Amino acid sequence: MRLLAVAAVLLASSALAKPVVLTNGLIVDGSGDAPYSGWLAMDGDRITGIGKGAAPASVTGGASVTDVKGQAISPGFVNMLSWATESLLIDGRAQSDIRQGVTLEIMGEGNSMGPLNPEMKRLSALRQDDIKYPISWTTLGEYLATLEKKGIAPNVASFVGHTTVRVHEVGESDVDPTPAQLARMQALVRAAMNEGALGLGTSMIYAPAAYAETPELVALAKASAACGGMYISHMRSEGDRIEAAVDELITIARESGGPAEIWHMKMSGRKNWGKFDTILGKIEAARASGIRITANMYNYTAGATGLDAAMPLWVQSGGLERWIERLKDPALRARVKAEMMDENADWENLAKRAGNPENVLLLGFKNPALKPLTGKTLGEVSRMRGTSPEDTAIDLVIEDGSRVGTAYFLMDEANVKRQTALPWMSFGSDAGAPSAEGVFLLSQDHPRAYGNVARLLGKYVREEKTATLQDAVRRLSHLPVTNMGIKERGLLKPGYFADVVVFDPATITDHATFAKPAQYATGVSSVWVNGVQVLKGGEPTGAAAGRALKGPGTGKCPA
Repeated sequence: MRLLAVAAVLLASSALAKPVVLTNGLIVDGSGDAPYSGWLAMDGDRITGIGKGAAPASVTGGASVTDVKGQAISPGFVNMLSWATESLLIDGRAQSDIRQGVTLEIMGEGNSMGPLNPEMKRLSALRQDDIKYPISWTTLGEYLATLEKKGIAPNVASFVGHTTVRVHEVGESDVDPTPAQLARMQALVRAAMNEGALGLGTSMIYAPAAYAETPELVALAKASAACGGMYISHMRSEGDRIEAAVDELITIARESGGPAEIWHMKMSGRKNWGKFDTILGKIEAARASGIRITANMYNYTAGATGLDAAMPLWVQSGGLERWIERLKDPALRARVKAEMMDENADWENLAKRAGNPENVLLLGFKNPALKPLTGKTLGEVSRMRGTSPEDTAIDLVIEDGSRVGTAYFLMDEANVKRQTALPWMSFGSDAGAPSAEGVFLLSQDHPRAYGNVARLLGKYVREEKTATLQDAVRRLSHLPVTNMGIKERGLLKPGYFADVVVFDPATITDHATFAKPAQYATGVSSVWVNGVQVLKGGEPTGAAAGRALKGPGTGKCPA
């Protein structure tokens, strides 16, 4: 509470502070233009000036002047896929991201923090794991306002989740909505857009989202697009059926009339690594036809999700509790196990795409008795228990009472490198924004939570030279906010909000590994959010400067 009180004072007093001038910096302004030596001025929550060479006396007079000694000055970075939904409720500092220069967290991959009905609130509370919190809100807008009131370092914004809207009206079973239910789902989307949602987000490999058919998605995407929203999707397949999944996304964009983006684009599974050019061709053809298709990615060869992504969809119908009940039935368990072993199953089996159980890393358990298994592979635990990998996975879900957090090694490093160079590719961690302390150490994170941006700027830009510094910064800032219709951010430009990062392109480095993920990146020295310094000398200030940002349909979407 004391920290929040101090943060509130800092934020309230920011308007009384002196103007800030950064001098002797390498200006990388977010436009993609060549960097230049220059200065930047901020006053209140806005950028007030920028220029080449030395700052004039008319700018520095009466200001707080900092010589950044040749470091880069850039717009704040956007995490295009953030799961800081829960971590920010516990620790608003968002240290893993703020220390990388992230000033905006984008949420809503399929599941969003609203709209909720009473049963959804009950189940959400029941299913909480290490991070526990009261659910005091009902709508997505109320959740974002809760974060803002609590006090957070970064800005936040969210898509409304298709899964959330679907569960609100039809529950978690494999059923189609009636026309009346679909109309209510559309109304929920419009209401969320009015509250500030950026568009509609889907996660199509998971139950219950996977039960939705394309016309349902088109109908909801139309409701979003009518309010200026984007359709953004974890597609129905990223592996064996990725071609059809991309076709579906393009169809939804075309029929809804809005833009679309692929969340964490990848080709999963060795046999699918060669599909890169085919998928690229489909996207480029759609873009050439006038359909606005973009994508984002994380800069690693492993994804992270749960053991639900290793089991058939039918067994998960009805939600977590029904899934576990079915796994306890010997006959159903045998059927599940057989389908988990089937190379040609018609669902996205990430355990099979990983190749073998040594490529399936166990990250998070709810049951304290299983915590010692954290960081072991499914193969290791299978050998420890003397059971098959399939039986082990089933047993772990039953014993833990959760989906069990899991990393799957799926992607080709050569494809990752190629993707970092694509001009329409932005970047998202697909992770929370934890601190390397306290409750966040009870489970293990994917290293992307601590290093996604720094890995891009260090490994791929500086070392691999897959992109120029100015283009990488453009795709970390101006590209994503433009795609989402967020105004006056993403550029170093007078009149724009002062979300500003100072970092050293020669030293910025990610340190997080799969063995030791809770290691902060280095190389970012200072971060301002809305003109308030939240990182100074590489350490958080405790200032709660973040705001809930709104999409283009806010207050304008027809009821």
